[in-house]
Amino acid sequence: MDLLGRRWVLRILWELRDESLTFRELRRRCDDMSPTVLNQRLRELRETVLVESAVTGGYALSPLGQALLANLMPLLKWSEDWQTLRTGMASSSADPASHAEGHVGGDQAPASGTDSPER
Repeated sequence: MDLLGRRWVLRILWELRDESLTFRELRRRCDDMSPTVLNQRLRELRETVLVESAVTGGYALSPLGQALLANLMPLLKWSEDWQTLRTGMASSSADPASHAEGHVGGDQAPASGTDSPER
């Protein structure tokens, strides 16, 4: 968990999700992050066997890295649902009629199917 919390690690894993990338392309896709930081993160990811050198050159997710990303995908879905809920709450809070009716969040039900807006 410590490694995943380090700056740029999740972004690197995300950028490698579909294809192997060269150092230069990976750096470009990561908003031109510092080459020193990219080298450090790639070294850490290779040491933990989440990223490996690609056969075609560059870097790719290892099978372990692919499994990690697959396990993180439900978190992506949750974050999309959360953003939708927040957007709905923000737009309804700007609508005085929604406050007069005594509810926040519009008529959207939480995506989880529960009655609680807390996630």
